[in-house]
Amino acid sequence: MFLNFLKNFFLKRKLKNSLFNVSSSLSNQKINTVGIIVDESYFNDKANLIKELIKNDLRQNNIKLLVYKDKLKKNDVIGFSSFNMKDVSWNGEIQQQEVNDFLSTPFDMLISYYDVTKAPLLLVTQQSKAIFKVGFSSIDKRLNHFMINTSAENFKVFSDELFKYLRILNKI
Repeated sequence: MFLNFLKNFFLKRKLKNSLFNVSSSLSNQKINTVGIIVDESYFNDKANLIKELIKNDLRQNNIKLLVYKDKLKKNDVIGFSSFNMKDVSWNGEIQQQEVNDFLSTPFDMLISYYDVTKAPLLLVTQQSKAIFKVGFSSIDKRLNHFMINTSAENFKVFSDELFKYLRILNKI
């Protein structure tokens, strides 16, 4: 318990220092590939979120999902790439290959689908090679290029607002 608190503290300190180096450059590139980071502790309706994205002209094989769980049980069947706090080292390096593959993929858009600040989620969002990052307004403003003011439970509102502004920005 105490060790997790210390680990969180060091991760947040590392993030705070590295957020000063975030580039805010945007491109006019159309969005084809999408990565989604979901905190399963607060949002379980991943399938419907993906259906909403597909309904708005994204192809299912161009969507990759990464799930964060506070506690992974050995007999859990998730069906998606997943990670937890144990997969993050004390110095902020991800030790799981699936997560590193996700991070190195240059997505056209990364959706950070979590509205509660957790150090591992912030770290993964910050380390992602995505070109355009989208998230909730309750998370650190320096992480995302575009933020939507709603809660994670309202995936329909999030999706509607996201695609409304993506059309305005001529991204889709």
